[in-house]
Amino acid sequence: MKTETIQQKAKDGLWVDESGVQIPYSRITTAERLMERHSWKILKGALDINKRLADFKDQIRELCQEAHDAFMKEQNIARETKGNFSWFNFNRTIKIEINVNEPIQFDDMTITAAKAKFDEFLDENITSKNEFVKAMIIDAFETQRNGQLDTKAVMKITRYEKRIDDAKFSAAVDLINSAIRRPKSKSYFRVSVRNEEGGYDNVDLNFSSI
Repeated sequence: MKTETIQQKAKDGLWVDESGVQIPYSRITTAERLMERHSWKILKGALDINKRLADFKDQIRELCQEAHDAFMKEQNIARETKGNFSWFNFNRTIKIEINVNEPIQFDDMTITAAKAKFDEFLDENITSKNEFVKAMIIDAFETQRNGQLDTKAVMKITRYEKRIDDAKFSAAVDLINSAIRRPKSKSYFRVSVRNEEGGYDNVDLNFSSI
């Protein structure tokens, strides 16, 4: 039985515990009654703050987009631009930063095929001129602590396709490019105020999980 997320009060007569067992209110201790009240007060406050923070993040996104578009218009840049962007108030005591993260992920089966093709290359085609890429390939396809590949290290290998000039290497690079998946980009916002030393102190808003 799933416990409903509702506040239990004295008028209910019976309180339901995490196992779904009904407990008479008279058997609920003073501390348990207090913790029931206080936990709900804290949760309601936390949900309210979370909602206002999410709304504020949307507002920052809109205002930053307006600032970005106004600047680009003044520079006579009509095309759409993406990426990181920083801007300031007039006396530069306020700094706003937008960092756009566009992660790369790999399709598991296709990147595995790319690794197999690289293994063929390493077994058959290593010469003195391309010996340098051997360690790069081996390191790139070692999984990190989180069990994932280092996407930057894998993508770095593709830069050497023309220099290596080998059919198996090119086939592996083609598989890497086919394996690329780009999840939805995520924007991170930072608001900072200039301090007495001339640097900027971040106003901690913890937007990252919203």
